[in-house]
Amino acid sequence: MSTVHACPLSHQLIRISGVDKLAYLHGQITQDINKLSQTNFLWAGHCNAKGKLWSVAKLFAYQDSYYLVASAVEVAQSLTELKKYAVFSKVEIDTDSSKLIGLIGDDLTSTLSALNIQFNEQDNACNFNGGKALKLADNRILLMVNADFSLPDDVIVLENDALWHQHSILAGEPELNQAALGEYVPQMVNLQAIGGISFRKGCYTGQETVARMKYLGKNKRAMYIVSGHSDGELAEPELETQMGENWRRAGKLISQAYNQQSKTLFGLVVLPNDSEPSQLLRAKHAPTVELSILPLPYSLEDE
Repeated sequence: MSTVHACPLSHQLIRISGVDKLAYLHGQITQDINKLSQTNFLWAGHCNAKGKLWSVAKLFAYQDSYYLVASAVEVAQSLTELKKYAVFSKVEIDTDSSKLIGLIGDDLTSTLSALNIQFNEQDNACNFNGGKALKLADNRILLMVNADFSLPDDVIVLENDALWHQHSILAGEPELNQAALGEYVPQMVNLQAIGGISFRKGCYTGQETVARMKYLGKNKRAMYIVSGHSDGELAEPELETQMGENWRRAGKLISQAYNQQSKTLFGLVVLPNDSEPSQLLRAKHAPTVELSILPLPYSLEDE
């Protein structure tokens, strides 16, 4: 029987409700909300007026509301920005205190059956008695659950979400740390590669910059997955790359996770998009930590 782990997630939720919720949110994010239903979730970026990301979130619908789930720093930033103009629309925007749990396992069939979670073949989201389930991959399910929810006895509950974060990084799912907020255009963190940008939806905040990156070929950077031996997460995110016998600035980690058992650091870093897979990187402020570039699980081509 496959071992299933449950991670208490540190991510947070923004809830958007009210009669104008579709029109309002549609003008704020990179995703076409008309594609959203109760049986899917969509990746979405929230940008400032210059087209730089405040957050990358998973967008889903539950009952009569929309939800954005992202890291705590992204939620805090996006919540502030989304509320600025909400007073002009019939919309309510606030955080939601529902519990978030990540399920990880090679075979989740029995656990999902015990929870009465059933995904239709083409769907990646569903409602169930305990709340909402999002299928990120066959081996990873994100749950938003109510106060009465309980896990099956055979599920191993972990103390933190380090394992979940590691799997997210290896899947190339963008997440922004505090230093990365407002620094990167969506294509620089591969948002187009996971279906998080609609180039046909019309105007939204930052849309002009995002469109220019696509149609004028202005983007020169992309997000890469890196890993290497370390004694912990890096306090400083700057990475260097080797050029002959010298080292020069490469980019900054925008997200990182540490596997205590294997002493391995996993990270996401924005680099020039012509970076070679064989390129060696190291931490600028901890030069003994060397990182290798891992293959991305998707193509970097636009939709």
